[in-house]
Amino acid sequence: MIRRRGLLASLLTIVAGCGQPTNTPAIDFLIPVEVTDIKTNTVEEIIFTTGTVRTRENVVLTIQTPGFLALAQNKKGIRLEEGMSVISGDLIAQVTGEDARLAAGIEASEEHLRSAKTELERRQQLFKQRLISEAEVWAARTQYEDRLLAYETSQRTFEKTRITTPIDGTILELARDSTGQPIADGQMVNQGMNVARIAPLDKLIADLELVGPEYARVVVGQKVRISHYAFADRTLEGVIIRLSPTIDSSTRTFRVEVEVDNDEELLRPGMFIQAGIIAKQAQDVPVVPRDGITQRGGRNVVFVIEGQRVVQRDVLLGLADDLQFEVSQGLLVGDRIAIRGLETLTDGTRVRVITP
Repeated sequence: MIRRRGLLASLLTIVAGCGQPTNTPAIDFLIPVEVTDIKTNTVEEIIFTTGTVRTRENVVLTIQTPGFLALAQNKKGIRLEEGMSVISGDLIAQVTGEDARLAAGIEASEEHLRSAKTELERRQQLFKQRLISEAEVWAARTQYEDRLLAYETSQRTFEKTRITTPIDGTILELARDSTGQPIADGQMVNQGMNVARIAPLDKLIADLELVGPEYARVVVGQKVRISHYAFADRTLEGVIIRLSPTIDSSTRTFRVEVEVDNDEELLRPGMFIQAGIIAKQAQDVPVVPRDGITQRGGRNVVFVIEGQRVVQRDVLLGLADDLQFEVSQGLLVGDRIAIRGLETLTDGTRVRVITP
């Protein structure tokens, strides 16, 4: 009986001991987050579109007098070719042959002019000696002036056999027939045939197309970045110089003309290009990555790191691009914010900063 009572007392002691509280500390869970510091940067609102480039101006040189075509040479003695650069006044081609000479008639008109001048001078001397009347002098003067006009006309006609360029530029087309085949020197050419097309390539015009809402956001003077897939690492600068006042009835778009700097002549007329119109720009402003913005209660907020906790802070955003927002209010340069793990954060959450 005594042994049973002792065993019962032992069991009661064990049961009582199991019910007592332990001193094990509670686990404080820290949410891992990636962070970044607020810095200043440039934010741009860009309108992306496409278009084609063309020359600002060009001249088409034509044959004025029938004859045989002879292309000119450059200063190095090399026969002109398409792609070569020329300057204003350079000879491009010349028409030779009997037809050209007869059309000009310069030799005969020059001889007639010399004869008329000699006769005028002779009669002037005779008039001074009172050997002839003044009417005879006037008749000689009239003949001289007629011959002078004929000579000047022949000179102008002769100049038409010399085809020169009135502008600086690059030869885009040179001596091709109606099928596009090159014409050899010495081939007979007729009046009105196009012998060359020349245009400057240092500045080109990009014709862009915009729909109504985009067109309303652009103005003359805005900067444009031009690129082409053939030069993936290069961007050319341009500026809007003209806006079309009417809409294209077939495409329902507006044309925007952009002058493009093309000093290295990377672009060629007819190329298809991509364009980014800088509609707005904010320079040296505090920016926040898109990953650092979330919404709470319909408001844009960020989580600022303060010690081992985050503080929820409302922010007012400005311009935005694909990577970042301009921050107008709510953050200062140097603030550290969370950019990963925002989904589980609330104001005051304890966090652990991790390195990406």
